[in-house]
Amino acid sequence: MRVDVWSDVVCPWCYVGLANLGEALDRFDHEDDVDVVLHSYQLDPGAPRRDDQPLEQRLAEKYGASVGQIRAQQARIVSLGAERGIDFRFDQAIGGNTFDAHRLLHLARARGVQLELKHALGKAYFTDGEPIGEVDTLRRAALSVGLDADEVEAVLTGEAFADDVRSDIAAAQQIGVSGVPFFVVDGRLGVSGAQPPETLLDILDQGWQTQVQAPVPVVAGGGADADACGPDGCEI
Repeated sequence: MRVDVWSDVVCPWCYVGLANLGEALDRFDHEDDVDVVLHSYQLDPGAPRRDDQPLEQRLAEKYGASVGQIRAQQARIVSLGAERGIDFRFDQAIGGNTFDAHRLLHLARARGVQLELKHALGKAYFTDGEPIGEVDTLRRAALSVGLDADEVEAVLTGEAFADDVRSDIAAAQQIGVSGVPFFVVDGRLGVSGAQPPETLLDILDQGWQTQVQAPVPVVAGGGADADACGPDGCEI
């Protein structure tokens, strides 16, 4: 059974959501028969390669909130992240365009280390304060999960997988994804947001018990609305 996940590298709820999926899979009886495929989604496709403006200041300006309000919202996700072993350090985050990161994730998919690279990129941005749009950051993350240096360099200096990234984004629009993370189980059951592990486990069980041979349109799956990052970004 396949689980497709749309997410962005700079989306904190995506990071939490993937951790929740990992916990759900650990409790799923058929974990070894599940293929998790990550798909590209950009919260800010027009972002520069590097944005040195403090994240809390950028969010405060974007949402018309005070820096204090943003910090309070960030504290909530820091707490949730800690429960999942994620060390969110928003005060150190250096923003940037994620298009090249997504291209590398497609290479990683082809080499069987996509989830590993996703986690490495998340740690680089959210914990280590590395500029997520810069080549050096992307190269270090890619090499740390065992990708071939020559292949990585070819991607970073060329246009490989650019069409794949665009196709993922177009597919998200086609099925009505308005916030990430967005999970699709067995091509049929869709659920948005950083759903808790229990909800994701229920969707996995439902998908397994009702598998079909031919793809059908995605429909909203169980679970209440959960935190997500939308087209305007993440108000955290």
